[in-house]
This record gives sequence, structure tokens and C-alpha cells, in this order.
Amino acid sequence: MSSERPHRTVLVVDDSALMRTVISEVIGRFAQFTVIGTAVDGEDALTKVHALDPDIVTLDIEMPGLDGLAVLGYIMSESPRAVVMLSGADTEGQVSATLRALELGAVDFVHKPQAAGARQVTEIEERLHQALAAAAVVNLRGVSMLARPVFVPKRGAEARGGAHAALVIAASTGGPRALAEVIPMLPASLDAVVIVVQHMPRGFTAGLADRLDTLSVLEVSEVVDGELLRPGHVYIAPGGTHCTVVATHEGPRAALHDGAPVWGVKPAADPLFASAAAVFGAHCVGVVLTGMGRDGSAGLAAVRAAGGGAVVQDRDSSIIYGMPLAALETAGADRVAPLGAVAGAAVALLARHRPVEPRP
Repeated sequence: MSSERPHRTVLVVDDSALMRTVISEVIGRFAQFTVIGTAVDGEDALTKVHALDPDIVTLDIEMPGLDGLAVLGYIMSESPRAVVMLSGADTEGQVSATLRALELGAVDFVHKPQAAGARQVTEIEERLHQALAAAAVVNLRGVSMLARPVFVPKRGAEARGGAHAALVIAASTGGPRALAEVIPMLPASLDAVVIVVQHMPRGFTAGLADRLDTLSVLEVSEVVDGELLRPGHVYIAPGGTHCTVVATHEGPRAALHDGAPVWGVKPAADPLFASAAAVFGAHCVGVVLTGMGRDGSAGLAAVRAAGGGAVVQDRDSSIIYGMPLAALETAGADRVAPLGAVAGAAVALLARHRPVEPRP
């Protein structure tokens, strides 16, 4: 019996003839994938999804007529399958549309080059292969669409000093969708700082922070180097930069580092988790959500070794179970929870070792 992985068929959808050719040629270099057809617009895409029944669809976001978001909605409601978005994402609106696509059920996205020279094709090749590899092992049961977001008004911000407890979260493939469920479920009374590492390129994490900020009663922002980390605030590590926590006389502060990738990603969760464990000790809870690879597993072990708590997303609700499984095998967990119970489990673990506020 052959040990080779089975081929996955791919439908390439793009209104640009040049990009259809480029994407098809790049996919043609991957032994595991075969382009079964191409589509020139949204209506053509839906026709060929039904006619060709591809395993995976690469879907351009911006198209005339039915755009990528509309097509994605039809696919995920009528004939669910793995979808990888192709996004120009050079404007705030395009970034927002890409993030919404991930909430609607797209497995991943690839930043589409504006030109098709040799350098641009080389840059997209590795990223496209990563996205297709994730799509090939996606758990479609974990990819149900989120309802349209409900925007939450903020309560008046309290003047607070530095945090004395921390909730650190790791996420990769499927993470933006998972975070859109977890972060809004954190209570306004949360007395810990929340720091998130989402594997995402530079330019997208600020948009992710803005989107989560509209959904959550807590303030959400992208990390600024050196800023004081305050309780009741959610910080998103910037794409392309590692983020750690350092102790100072005023309280814990963020430190951004332009080091080498860890596990092939930057930001990586392992450096953040290890630094948070060192600063907060038992008053730290680590959470590992959906994603490929094993980032977060060593960091979660450091959190537990320091006396902190650990929550790992369960298999059934994970879009990709790689990171949660690696974390569970490496570090174990206090709770293995479905996505809808992750926030509650983390808050309960934080309450178990509630720090004592220093006297003035």
C-alpha cells in the first residue's frame, strides 16, 4: 500500500486571467495538489464548485458581481469545503474583508502579489503551499460560520496600573475565527491582562485588533513596544515581531523583538508564554487554540511549571488540531475545552490563583 498522501483537487477562482495562470502554475509544482479547473468570477465559481466538486477552492476576494465574500457564504452554506482566500489587502477595507472571510469559514488567506514577476511568484509559493497544506487537513466540523458580528459598546475605562495576572493565548490557522468567539466572552470585570499571539503577517494584526475591539467589552489594541500592560485590556502581538513581557518597577511592560522566527513563525507564542510565566508565575494562564505546527507547546509547559493554568482547545472544535495536540502532549492541560467554553475555563483558572493587589 502506498504511503503517499492522496491528491487534493483545487479550483482556482480569480477575475484576472494573469493571476489564474500564475496561481495554477504555482499549484502545479506541488505534488499533493492538482488544479481541476479555473473560474473567472463568482457565478462561474459556484457553477464549477457543483460541477467539479473540488476538495479546495482558492478564492479571490475582490471580483465583479458576486465578490469573494458572497461566494464563500454560498459555498459554506450549500456545499462546505476548504476555502483559501486570495487577498490584495493593501487597504483597510481589504484587510477587513479578509478577516470577515476567516470568520465566515475560510481556512486561511494568502496575500496576492500585485505583480507576477519571478520574485513575487517565489514569495507567494511557500505561503500558498502552507495554506493548501492546512486546507488539506482541515476539520470541516470546526468551520461553521459565525453569525454576523454584534458590535459591543465600551464601558468607561478605569484608570489602572500594571497587571498582576495574565492570560496568554496562542492561535494560528483558524485563529481569527476562534478569537472572534473567545475574546468577546471575556468579562468586563477581568482583572488580568490578555496577550494574544496570532500567526499573521505584518499589516493584518492591527486590523484584527480593531475588529476584535468592536466585538468585545474589553479594549483591544495592537501591542506597542514598551507600553505598560494593564488588566482588563487585550493586546495583539504585531505581525512580523516577537512579543515578550518584562518586569519593571511600574509593572509589566511589552517588549518587541525582531529576532529569528520560532517554529517558522513570527510572532511566536513560545517566547511570549515563557516570559509571561517568568513575570506572573502562578498568576498566569496559557491557552492554545487551533493551528498547524507546535508553537505554544513549550511555552504552555513553562506556564504550568511556574504554577500557572493551561487550557487547550478540543479536537472537534479546532479547525486544525496540530497546535492543541502538540500542547497537550508536551504540557498537558487543566482543561481541554470546546471553543465556546475556552473563555470561561480560562477565567475560572485565573480566579483559582487570584493575585493579591498591592497596598498603596
